[in-house]
Amino acid sequence: MSPTPPTSVRRVACIGAGVIGGGWVAHFLARGYDVTAWDPAPDAEDKLRRLVAAAWPALEQLGLADGASVDRLTVAPTLAEAVADAEFVQESAPEQLELKRDLLAQLDAATPPGVVIASSTSGYPMTDMQTTAAAPGRLVVGHPFNPPYLIPLVEVVGGERTERASVEWAAEFYDAAGKSVITMDRELPGFIANRLQEALWREALHMVANGEATVEDIDASITEGPGLRWAFMGPMLTFALAGGEGGMAHMLDHFGPSLKSPWTRLEAPELDRALRDAVVDGCDRAADGRTYAQLVAERDQGVIDVLRATGRLDGTAR
Repeated sequence: MSPTPPTSVRRVACIGAGVIGGGWVAHFLARGYDVTAWDPAPDAEDKLRRLVAAAWPALEQLGLADGASVDRLTVAPTLAEAVADAEFVQESAPEQLELKRDLLAQLDAATPPGVVIASSTSGYPMTDMQTTAAAPGRLVVGHPFNPPYLIPLVEVVGGERTERASVEWAAEFYDAAGKSVITMDRELPGFIANRLQEALWREALHMVANGEATVEDIDASITEGPGLRWAFMGPMLTFALAGGEGGMAHMLDHFGPSLKSPWTRLEAPELDRALRDAVVDGCDRAADGRTYAQLVAERDQGVIDVLRATGRLDGTAR
């Protein structure tokens, strides 16, 4: 059976309703879809509806699609009921390989034939997750960034047994659903953005562990420095501009030898109690008494402001 055309999808199923799954629910609702969610936790529905309610003011600022409403959310009592009439399925279960394998196999068995099923995994290759599914050809990775209702990026890639048509369908669907899509040609553990994040994260931990920088120093070095450029121009083009009119070629010719300098350590440090406590304490200091809800609100508004300032909300970005 052929799937519904990506631009004609009306009903989405979200399996797993935690922070990521709930963020997907909020995003799809804001884009005007009917959403059916399922999560095995006994208090999942209450938490999900609170998450959507908390996200809605930010989504209203971003601009709701015609007909978008929190009333278009249904929470199903069983997994089978959640996907019975789904035209697309987004799985966002906890990051445990065996759990993902079993759940994707269950979803494959319960979801109507031809419907694409995407996993929000943050690192597992689909090849490792689709091993027990009867129809692995429709299983893809659709890796978002938190919170999915604000951060546009989604990385799409299939496994060894995924049909190319499923990857292309998912990429087109996400694009129609308002996401910024990277369609990867091959699997890579952690995908693209997480690998870049992880490299920075590991170096940050090294600096805290060695007393070379505080948590506050590290965060300020990004928010007051390259992060302001990375918000609208990634590291590669930023470095190219550093080469002046000669561009990246001059940049590499001039600064290439610095790659041999000891400017980074990509091996992860030992996350012992001292390092853990130093990072936790530093984050507590940085919060400066603000609650989690207050910090989330500040983050959401900050992302909106950056998107608006760079013309991404009205399509004028260059």
